[in-house]
Amino acid sequence: MTTEIDAIDRRILAELQREGRLTHQELSERVGLSPTPCARRLRRLEEMGYISGYAALIDEARMGFGFTVFVSVQLDRQVDDRLVSFEAAIAQFPEVVDCWLMTGNRDYMLRIAVSGLAEYEQFLTGRLTKVPGVASLESSIPIRRVKGRQSRLI
Repeated sequence: MTTEIDAIDRRILAELQREGRLTHQELSERVGLSPTPCARRLRRLEEMGYISGYAALIDEARMGFGFTVFVSVQLDRQVDDRLVSFEAAIAQFPEVVDCWLMTGNRDYMLRIAVSGLAEYEQFLTGRLTKVPGVASLESSIPIRRVKGRQSRLI
């Protein structure tokens, strides 16, 4: 836990996480500050890196990519050049929306967003299994999302 920010800063972050398009006036009213000190705190939070950017949250299902698959990947060798080449290949696939280097018996965890099982099969057999160094894959299809947040604030 950091001491650089206080409870008001945390309220600012929470409000912006809930609704990133708040005006300075609306934000200041929600956190109980006048607009000028609120804007100063917001600028400071941005400068200190607590706010790394602003973005719209896009509904993948509405975009036609409502089928999610989590894929655990094991490489044939976990050496620097293999990791670098795998990550470079994955960066080129729009279907891969998240990629994490993992500990444990698998090297990577991917979140794939596609239109359905047929598109996933095509991606899996036509591209992912052809990435040099991929030794094995394990796919898991989620039933429903139970909880989802952009960031932990407390």
